[in-house]
Amino acid sequence: MKFVSAKDAKNSFGKLIDDALVEPVTIEKHGRPVVVVLSVDRFEKLRSREEEQAQDRHTEEVIRAASPQQNDKQS
Repeated sequence: MKFVSAKDAKNSFGKLIDDALVEPVTIEKHGRPVVVVLSVDRFEKLRSREEEQAQDRHTEEVIRAASPQQNDKQS
């Protein structure tokens, strides 16, 4: 991951975009990371992965919630 100052990002915005198409770029302000710029393709992949994980968590919760009911029916 590349790191640039906010000032450099502002002064070289076109280069920032070009760099972000290749790899995420962290923009720092006063030496601290504040934002990350990344390509739309990478963003969509991250969002898709996040949605899949959320669906997996939901499925696990449904299974856990149904499990006590299954045990009660068998008794």
